[in-house]
Amino acid sequence: MTANKMGNPSNYGLENHGLRYLNMSYWTLSTGALIERILTRREGILAHEGAVVVRTGSHTGRAPDDKFIVRDPTTDNTVAWGEINRPMHPDCFERLYMHMRSYFQGRDVFIQDATAAAHPDYRLPIRVVTETAWHSLFSRNLFIRLKREEMPDHVPEFTILHAPGFHANPEEDGTNSEVFVVLNLEKKLVLIGGTSYAGEIKKSIFSVLNYLLPQQGVLSMHCSANSSKKGDVALFFGLSGTGKTTLSSDPERLLIGDDEHGWADDGVFNFEGGCYAKTINLSEELEPIIWNATRHFGTVLENVSIDPYSRRVDFNESSLTENTRAAYPVGFLENSFLTGRGGHPSNIFFLSADAFGVMPPIARLTPEQAMYYYMSGYTSKLAGTEKGVTEPQATFSACFGAPFLPLHPSVYANLLGEKIDQHKTKVWLINTGWTGGSYGEGSRINLPYTRAMIRAALSGELDEVEMRRDPNFCVDVPKEVPGVPTDVLNPRLTWDDPEKYDIKARVLTTLFQENFTQFAGQVSQKIAFAGPDLQRL
Repeated sequence: MTANKMGNPSNYGLENHGLRYLNMSYWTLSTGALIERILTRREGILAHEGAVVVRTGSHTGRAPDDKFIVRDPTTDNTVAWGEINRPMHPDCFERLYMHMRSYFQGRDVFIQDATAAAHPDYRLPIRVVTETAWHSLFSRNLFIRLKREEMPDHVPEFTILHAPGFHANPEEDGTNSEVFVVLNLEKKLVLIGGTSYAGEIKKSIFSVLNYLLPQQGVLSMHCSANSSKKGDVALFFGLSGTGKTTLSSDPERLLIGDDEHGWADDGVFNFEGGCYAKTINLSEELEPIIWNATRHFGTVLENVSIDPYSRRVDFNESSLTENTRAAYPVGFLENSFLTGRGGHPSNIFFLSADAFGVMPPIARLTPEQAMYYYMSGYTSKLAGTEKGVTEPQATFSACFGAPFLPLHPSVYANLLGEKIDQHKTKVWLINTGWTGGSYGEGSRINLPYTRAMIRAALSGELDEVEMRRDPNFCVDVPKEVPGVPTDVLNPRLTWDDPEKYDIKARVLTTLFQENFTQFAGQVSQKIAFAGPDLQRL
C-alpha cells in the first residue's frame, strides 16, 4: 500500500532497488503529517513550543570506523584509499544490500524526495528511504525541498536506504561492526544501518558531493557561509563543534548556510536546505538566532533533555551526550538567504578549537600559510561528535573535513589556493578553543570576544593595525582589537605559568610539523615552510 503519492507510481523506482512487499510507503509527507506519525508511532515527543524531541540510543555521534566506499572500476583510481576511505569489495556490498532489502519487507517506509546543492548547474536529485518518520522529517529539514510541481518528475540520481534497526553481521557482511555507512558511487546508492544518529544521512550526501564536484572544477567545502546585506561573503571552516554554525549566525549578517558549501566560478552555494546545530549549553543571550529556531514546530531536537511533564527542554543537561543537536530548515532563521547562494568570499576563517590552549585567538595568514593551515586542518574533536570521543582530542583533519573527502586532500587544497589567488580573499586563523591553560585547566575563549575579532576582520578594522609575529606559529596577530582585552590576544599572558605554556606550544608545533610531512612532497617549498618553525622556539 502507498500513501500520499503523486504522479505515476512506476516513476518512483523503489522496485529498482529491490524494495518489494513493503507494508505502507509514505511519499514526501509534509511536516505536519510526519509529526503526526512520529507521535502515533512513539518515535518522539513534542516539546512545549512544538519541536519534536527524539533519541538515537547508544549511537549519539558519527561512526567513522564503520564508513566504507565500494572499490570498483569507478572508484579504483580516483578515491584516496586509506584509514578514512576504507574499501568494501563489491561482493560484500551485494550481500549487505540483499540482507537490507530483506529487512525492509513487510515494514513501513518513509520516502523523502529532495535535492542537494542550491546551484542549478550542480543540483543533485536525491531520495532518502527510511523506516522511521523522524528520520524522514530530519531529511526534509536538512535537504532542499522540492516544489510541489517538481515532485511527479523527480528522478533521484542518488538514493539512501536507511535502516537504523537493521544490524550488520561483520563476519558475513564485511563490516567492522553492526553499524555501517556504505557509499556505492557506481550504483549511486548509500546504505546506512545499525545507527539512529541522523548526522550519518547528511554527511553521506556531503561525501558524494565531495567526490563529484571537484572533478567538475567546483571546490566543495566543510564550512558555513554568511553575507553582509551589501553582498560581502565570509566562509567559516571547521570540524563539528568549532563554531561554524554559531559564528555564522550573526544578527548583523545574512546566513547562506551553516555547514556545507561549494565554490564555483560564479560564487558560493549551499549544499543543504537546513541546519544541524549543536545545542549543548545553548543560550538565548549568546545565540538568539539558533535559540529561536529550536522553538519552531517542525524542528527536530536530537538527544536533548526534556521534562516529561512540562515538556520544557534543558540545553545544559548532557547525561545522554554532549553532542545534542537541532535540525531545522534554514528558513526558520530570521536572517537567512533562502536562495542558498552568494558571491565570491572576501574573507575566510579557519576555526580551530585548540585543546592545548596555546594558539592565538586570531591571526592573519599569508596565501602560503593559508594553504599550510588548510591542509593541516588542526582542531579538536569535541565530546560526543564521534563514537568513543568523551573529551576534546587534538587532531589534524585535512581541509577541515577529512572524514568526508573521498579524493586526495591536495585536490581540494589546490582548488582553494587557485580561488584565493584569483579573488584576493583574506584568510584568518581563529582559535575557538581554550585559553589560560589546556583543556581541564583553562577555559573556552569567550564567545563575545571571538565575535568581536571576526567583526573587526570583516569590517576591515584589522587591515592597518599593528601586528606582532607569534613566535610559535609564525603568524601575524593584531596587538589590538576593539572590544577584546589585549592580554587575550597573547595566549601566553593568559596562563598562570608561562613556562607551561611554552612546553605545550612546543608539543603542538612539533605535532604540526610531524603531520605535514605527508604533504611535503606535494606542495611548494614556500607552503611547506609556512608552518611553525621549531628552531625559533
